[in-house]
Amino acid sequence: MIDLYNWHTSNGRKLFIMLEELDVPYRTHAINIMKDDQFTPEFVAINPNSKIPAMIDQDGPDGKPFTLFESGAMLMYLADKHGKFLPPVEDVRNRYITIQWLMFQMGGIGPMFGQAHHFRRASTKVEYGIERYTKETRRLWGVLDAHLADNAYMHIDYSIADMAIFPWTARYEWQGVSLDDFPNVKRWYRALESRPAVAKAMGVNLAEAA
Repeated sequence: MIDLYNWHTSNGRKLFIMLEELDVPYRTHAINIMKDDQFTPEFVAINPNSKIPAMIDQDGPDGKPFTLFESGAMLMYLADKHGKFLPPVEDVRNRYITIQWLMFQMGGIGPMFGQAHHFRRASTKVEYGIERYTKETRRLWGVLDAHLADNAYMHIDYSIADMAIFPWTARYEWQGVSLDDFPNVKRWYRALESRPAVAKAMGVNLAEAA
């Protein structure tokens, strides 16, 4: 059983998607970041960085509970444990190309799209921040669009790289982006949103369930 400590953000939805795709049992513990739940001693004991998501695999690799934070690490762990959505260790080339695109989300799309969300939606408008992060966000969309011109998915087959990127692209309106401006991303986006596990994960609203 997986205990998932999470909230319904772009970053948090990656793990909802992964667990729904794996079809494994898990329990969700709502960490309401709007109420600073991430700073409680109980959660800090799980993730000292006070960020969602985090998880405890009650059936860890040594048969004991295994705690992880950082969404990329969690995706890789689950993929390796279940042998799905990431090429195996023996397939070095394809494994690391997939990880490369996962890191592209972790180091580029997540931070830059997140800053665009912040500055574009802030009550106090800072034009420098809006211009800087909107421009960088569109550049990253262009990188995605160029790559997906010749690829159905981020690399070969549907993988944790796609799962990581998709929830961030789902906030395209917050970024001042139209899907029509990036037709290859749009085709990929429509394919992913039609997956039942993705649709279920994107529909999670822990605020309503609380």
